[in-house]
Amino acid sequence: MSESGVLKLVGTVLPSGEQQELYLSGGLVVDRPATGDVTTVHTGGWIVPGLVDAHCHIGLDTHGGVDRETAERQAVADRDAGALLVRDAGSPTDTRWIDDRPDLPKIIRAGRHIARSKRYIRNYGWEIEPAELVAYVEQEALRSDGWVKLVGDWIDRDAGDLTPCWPAEALTAAIARAHELGARVTAHVFGEHALPDLLAAGIDCIEHGTGLEPEMLALMAERQVAVVPTLIQLENFPEYADQAAAKFPVYSAHMTDLYDRRLHRLRDAFEAGVPVYAGTDAGGVLGHGLIAQEIQALTGIGMSGEQALAAGSWAAREWLGVPSTLQPGDPADLVVYDDDPRVHPAVLSHPKVIVLRGRIASSGEFMR
Repeated sequence: MSESGVLKLVGTVLPSGEQQELYLSGGLVVDRPATGDVTTVHTGGWIVPGLVDAHCHIGLDTHGGVDRETAERQAVADRDAGALLVRDAGSPTDTRWIDDRPDLPKIIRAGRHIARSKRYIRNYGWEIEPAELVAYVEQEALRSDGWVKLVGDWIDRDAGDLTPCWPAEALTAAIARAHELGARVTAHVFGEHALPDLLAAGIDCIEHGTGLEPEMLALMAERQVAVVPTLIQLENFPEYADQAAAKFPVYSAHMTDLYDRRLHRLRDAFEAGVPVYAGTDAGGVLGHGLIAQEIQALTGIGMSGEQALAAGSWAAREWLGVPSTLQPGDPADLVVYDDDPRVHPAVLSHPKVIVLRGRIASSGEFMR
């Protein structure tokens, strides 16, 4: 159809649950036209605002930054799974060119990881010392899309276990500077010990959160400090523990304990009112296109099907400052399913129709 035409979809629109007719034109949801060329592209099913992968790494693989062709394949895999909005939680690759591609997901970038020297995965992040933290946070805040990513803890080979990467005073100054610049700060944290200083410094989000303790949860709920647990990534903890057992037995036992307690701790956080969002951690050891599995996994920490879907769709969109419903004037980004994904979460792995910026996906290709 032409750019001037209007697409029409009919179905049950979530989160309202109302049967509606949606009209799409120029990349937006529009009011019903009085006259003109209207093409009905789908009738029936459940229509969901585009899914969100709130912890993803387009432009990154196990070795570091990737070339443009690989980054494109990653973005396409996410799109074809229904993830039409991605919060890129750290990448060394410049992916700004994706912003000019109407067929690829919208990315909200956190810049490059900021890690302590020799305390993170090689070729992933900036590796610096605490005296440099404010300057690097400022740099990434200015070049990102309103987020900065810290590595809050990692294995300390001298200690033989996870330890905090940053002293409290450095965190306090760096997070304050990010907030002055209008950016939010998130941190990778596996263990327990880095969390008190991060929370005291005003962190906005915790990635993974396997070390959350009960005494932290009331403050997190009050301040709405979010957690993106990356549950399918946590399934790798036993492997990490096994690999480290001979050389770092304390770390190995700690990772095993974190894994064993993960669902209980994350359930406690959710039940305490801590916001929880869906993110896959794709781009490191995990492939892309896994958002449906991550949303389904959230039901394992006590979220209902509707709450889990919200965490990977409209609630996550609102958290990231993107229109979260499909009202006239909102981006025409949506996914259609044959069954109600609130009741049958497995259907999320089988999208019927994907619409990105008003374009319909068909057999992996986008057409006007």
